[in-house]
Amino acid sequence: MKKRESKISLLGSTSSVVLFLFMAAGVVSSCGFFKVKSEEDTAANSSPAVASVDDIYLRQSDLDFVTREATSASDSTDLANRYVQSWVKKHLMIKEASQKVSVSKAELDKKLLDYKYALIVYEYEKAYIEENLNREVSDEEVNAYYEENIHNFTLKEIIVRANFIKMNKSLPQNNQANRLLNQSGEAAKLELRELAIKSAANYFLEDSTWVKFDEIITNTPLAENQNKVQLLTRGKPLIKVEDDQYNYYFKVLEYKLRDQVPPVEFVRDEISKIIVNKRKVNLAEDLQNEVYSRAKGNNEFKIYE
Repeated sequence: MKKRESKISLLGSTSSVVLFLFMAAGVVSSCGFFKVKSEEDTAANSSPAVASVDDIYLRQSDLDFVTREATSASDSTDLANRYVQSWVKKHLMIKEASQKVSVSKAELDKKLLDYKYALIVYEYEKAYIEENLNREVSDEEVNAYYEENIHNFTLKEIIVRANFIKMNKSLPQNNQANRLLNQSGEAAKLELRELAIKSAANYFLEDSTWVKFDEIITNTPLAENQNKVQLLTRGKPLIKVEDDQYNYYFKVLEYKLRDQVPPVEFVRDEISKIIVNKRKVNLAEDLQNEVYSRAKGNNEFKIYE
């Protein structure tokens, strides 16, 4: 919807870090830096093997944590099967990598240590942010961000404010629906809502809410219309179409076309997420600066020329 500015993710790199640690540990084992448990080494373990790559074994007991939260036997089996496939693929890649790439033990140990510390810092920052983050975003903040970045917002689809009613063609209330949709005022709105609740097969009367036009016309004859722009710009707010069983009424109160700037209401949630994410970044930076300043005041580090 908009040409987004770059967002800094504080929490998104964890999975890749964990994967690296897992694979790196496997490479170390495959290269012979550490002893790997063999079938003989694990003879005391009564849990049966469910998969193996060379002399590395995945055992039934290792799957307990995977299937613990399963809600049914079929879910448990599916989770276990997917985990086994993933385990085999990862260990085959470790084997392949260890044969194709020369790995320095010292270099690998350093990377493992770096990633270990990165995970510790990540957990600390996450806890600090969760404790101190203000997730409330005011209308003033949203509006200010919108005004400052308005040219970065561009619609990729048509959006509308509209009323919609789907009604069986056999009902006499069709005339009333048609009349009320052509009227304005609170009395007509209340009568239309009452009519929709009692007689409509489906309806959408949140006319203050901007929605995607394609969503509101789904499962109606308008979905197949190839001239939606022409339909909206013809100057008639009420659109009526029908099929064999139903009449479909659309009263379009306002619309925005592709490549136009959306109203602030349509992007309010997106802007709120951006503002909260900026706060996360700022909290992480503030924490780093606070730790640095405290350590500097206590002479906890030295920088040599």
